[in-house]
Amino acid sequence: MLKEERFDYILKKLKADHKVLHTELSNDLQVSEDTVRRDLETLAQNGLLIKVRGGAIPHSPHPYTFNERIGIHEDSKKAIAGKALSFLHDGQTVIIDGGTSTYALVKLFPPSLKLTVITPSIPIAMQLMEHPGIEVILTGGRIFKSSQVTAGLDTIRMLEKVRADICFMGVCSLHTEVGVTGPDMEEAAVKNVMVQSANRVIALVTSDKMGTAEPYKVCDITEMDTIITDAAGLAMATPYLQLGIKVI
Repeated sequence: MLKEERFDYILKKLKADHKVLHTELSNDLQVSEDTVRRDLETLAQNGLLIKVRGGAIPHSPHPYTFNERIGIHEDSKKAIAGKALSFLHDGQTVIIDGGTSTYALVKLFPPSLKLTVITPSIPIAMQLMEHPGIEVILTGGRIFKSSQVTAGLDTIRMLEKVRADICFMGVCSLHTEVGVTGPDMEEAAVKNVMVQSANRVIALVTSDKMGTAEPYKVCDITEMDTIITDAAGLAMATPYLQLGIKVI
């Protein structure tokens, strides 16, 4: 089988199964595991997959800009936001990450809720501007126009001064081995500081982003307290439950 044919087979299997393993590919393609590793390395270098121990997993399937993402999986995001709302009560200081799932959460805030919200997200800050009971703190820094968040050293320095009750994190990719990852180095660094600046971290993640990875590490999976998702079934939740993470 030609190299290009192997690449095509690997990518089709990855799309169908959401992961590929060295041993299975070696048997399927009738080549050595060393050849499979080299093939996966080439595909990874071309941005077509993420290598993990024993095989590879896909990139997170999300469009690039905030405005493109906001109309995708709307019902799932509303369901996730509804679950997340139960963790809030008056008097808390809450970090709310940028993203369309966290944006769905703030849109559900009842008028009676009284919180301090710290966020790098311009759409979230704008959504809360007219809320009577929410004090809004927008982190400084350079604005990433595509995701409509602030990032960089100024953002990090501001978040380092915070000790929040909860961080609601918008997740690009989540994997039990790789952890939480993202496609941009600076945004990943900001998210990491959010994790360190909160007493508990709750990830809001649609099912299509679970079991995927991106190039830049945010944190280990065990730094999550709770995962709120639209995914259903014990099989999906078990790997996270075994690590002591609540999945709802």
